[in-house]
Amino acid sequence: MVKPDLSVEVGPLRLKNPVMTASGTFGYGLEFLPFLDLAKLGGVVVKGLSPRPRRGNPPERIVETPAGMLNAIGLQNVGVDVFLNEKLPELRKHDTAVVANVFGETVADYVEVCRKLDGAPGLAAIELNVSCPNVEAGGMVFGNDPEALAAVTRACRKATSLPLMVKLSPNATDFVGTALAAEAEGADALSLVNTFVGMVIDVERRRPALANVTGGLSGPAIRPLAVRLTRQVYEAVSIPIVGMGGIMEARDALEFILAGATAVQVGTANFVKPDASVRVVADLESWLADRGIASIRELVGALEVEPRKQT
Repeated sequence: MVKPDLSVEVGPLRLKNPVMTASGTFGYGLEFLPFLDLAKLGGVVVKGLSPRPRRGNPPERIVETPAGMLNAIGLQNVGVDVFLNEKLPELRKHDTAVVANVFGETVADYVEVCRKLDGAPGLAAIELNVSCPNVEAGGMVFGNDPEALAAVTRACRKATSLPLMVKLSPNATDFVGTALAAEAEGADALSLVNTFVGMVIDVERRRPALANVTGGLSGPAIRPLAVRLTRQVYEAVSIPIVGMGGIMEARDALEFILAGATAVQVGTANFVKPDASVRVVADLESWLADRGIASIRELVGALEVEPRKQT
């Protein structure tokens, strides 16, 4: 039996296999070393990085939901300088692509972090988290407005020569429009989707379950929505897509790949099974081998849809 080729290219970013871990669900990667071999992954996307350390929101910050979870961590992180000085040197000892997720409250914040990351030894790419409020625009979320998203993508593209992915917010009214805006301003790839805004209420206390009131919904509950959005964007853009949203096993990943994703990210599953991502890699390889498929690339966008009948 011939071993299938799992390697993919996400624009300039080359991965040994299409499975990465999603930002915010895998720490800085080093926390998971007792549970898995990072070298078995295509890549690791670290927690979002800001210009300075951030404490995040007060508790409660996570609540379980049917088939998922709601989180309002508040982008707690060590800051870009600590990441470069302490986290990245340890991460680059492992044979996997390290992707830095970047966020900010102003365009200048994004640019500052991207410039510091540019050329850092061992860093493979940057992913922009645009699901953040732009304080200069009265709190409008960057990713919900194509013009704001275009501005931050354009600025970051000028600030770094690293491969640049833009992580899209599914809460945008014109989701495809934001994808097109990112592509037009130089994004090498798109990652989608980020979490959906949701709310859980403690009915006994008559209060929100989260201190932040609302949070981001992730997990299997959002997978059908994320797969649909992946297909929509695949049909509209020419740059690669990294799909995510409720991937728990290899078949879930294959849904995104058939819909048009070149690679995927595993997120909430890491809270359930710390080695979930490497299990997805192993099971993808077995699935391809069992069917005699030589390369995972053969399946990207290979969804077969019956033409609609005219009435």
